[in-house]
Amino acid sequence: MADPYIRFDHVTKAFGALTVVDQLDLDIARGEFVCLLGPSGSGKTTLLMMLAGFEAPTGGRVLVDGVDIVPLPPHRRNMGVVFQSYALFPHMSVAENVAFPLEMRGVSRAETAAKVTRALEMVQLAAYKDRRPSQLSGGQQQRVALARALVFEPSVVLMDEPLGALDKKLREQMQLDIRALHRDLGLTIVFVTHDQSEALTMADRIAVFNHGKIEQIGPPDAIYERPATRFVADFIGETNLLEGVTQAVGDGSATVRLGDGRIVTVAAPAGLTPQQPVTICVRPERVRLGATAGEPNAFSASVTDCVYHGDHLRVHLSDAAGSLVAKGDRHRAEWAEGSTVTAAFAPADCWVLLR
Repeated sequence: MADPYIRFDHVTKAFGALTVVDQLDLDIARGEFVCLLGPSGSGKTTLLMMLAGFEAPTGGRVLVDGVDIVPLPPHRRNMGVVFQSYALFPHMSVAENVAFPLEMRGVSRAETAAKVTRALEMVQLAAYKDRRPSQLSGGQQQRVALARALVFEPSVVLMDEPLGALDKKLREQMQLDIRALHRDLGLTIVFVTHDQSEALTMADRIAVFNHGKIEQIGPPDAIYERPATRFVADFIGETNLLEGVTQAVGDGSATVRLGDGRIVTVAAPAGLTPQQPVTICVRPERVRLGATAGEPNAFSASVTDCVYHGDHLRVHLSDAAGSLVAKGDRHRAEWAEGSTVTAAFAPADCWVLLR
C-alpha cells in the first residue's frame, strides 16, 4: 500500500510480563473500513486504544498521515470514538450530548447548532433532539453515540464492539447504516469486533487477530474462501477440516490422500510439495448433498443429525475420513438421521492449509 493514512510500525504493548500486541505492522488507507477481528484477549481492542491515545505502546510507532501520534493526547488526535456502552450523559438531551465535543473545542453556538442538526440528520434522529437518552431505544442511543463521534468531522472513526448490546435484527440494520455512512462520507473507520458475520458484512478488509499478531489480512471474500491458517479457517464462519497427505501437486491444485485412503482433488497454494501433511478446509455450503458416485470428490456418508435452521437444514455427516457438516435444502426429507447419502465437494470449493 503506497503512503498509508494510518500505519502501525512494529507496535508492541505489554502489561508487565504479558505481551498483548506483539511487533505488529498494519497499514490502513484513507477512507478504508478495516475490521479488527479476533477472540477475546487477542489484542484487537488494545491496538484500537493505542490509536485513540488511551493506551501508550511499549514499543514501535503509530503514524497518521506520516506523523507519529504517540506523544499526542487523545483530544489532539481528531478521532471519533464509539464504544459498546454508548457513554451518553443521562442528564443531557440528545442534542446536548452530540454538541458536547464541539463545546469542548470552543466552537461557536451558531456553528454548533448547525453541526448538531446535520449530524442528527445523518443518523435519522433530528426529531429526537430534545429527548433524554433514557427515552430512547438501544439502537437510537447507539445512533446518538455515532452522531457525537461524527459531529466534529474527525479524520478517523474508531468503533469498539459498538453493536454488541443490540438484538440481532437491530444489529444487522445498524451494520448497514454504518456501512452506508462510511460510503457516503468517505470516512476512515477502524472497527473492533469478535463477530465474524459482522466483519464480513461491513469491512473493506479484515485483520484476523490471534495472540497479539495478525494471522491474515485481506478482503472478506479472500479471508473466507482462502484462509491462510487453520486458526483463520476455524474462526471465520463454520468449516470442515479434513486431515491428509499430498500426493501429486500441480499448478494451483493437488491430490490429497485422506485418513481412510480416499484420494481427493483440491485447490492448493503455491509452494506445496508431495508427501506433505495438510488440512483440507471445506465450508458446509460447499458440500453438495445428493451427488452421484462418479462426481469429483464424491463420498458416501451416514447422517448422524439433521437440524432445522429455517432457510436450510444443517446436516451432520460421518464417514471413515471423519465428520463433516453440510447445508441442505430445507424441503428435502431424505436426509433424516440414520440415512445414507452421497455427498461431494468440487476441487475449486476446498482449500489446502499447511500443517
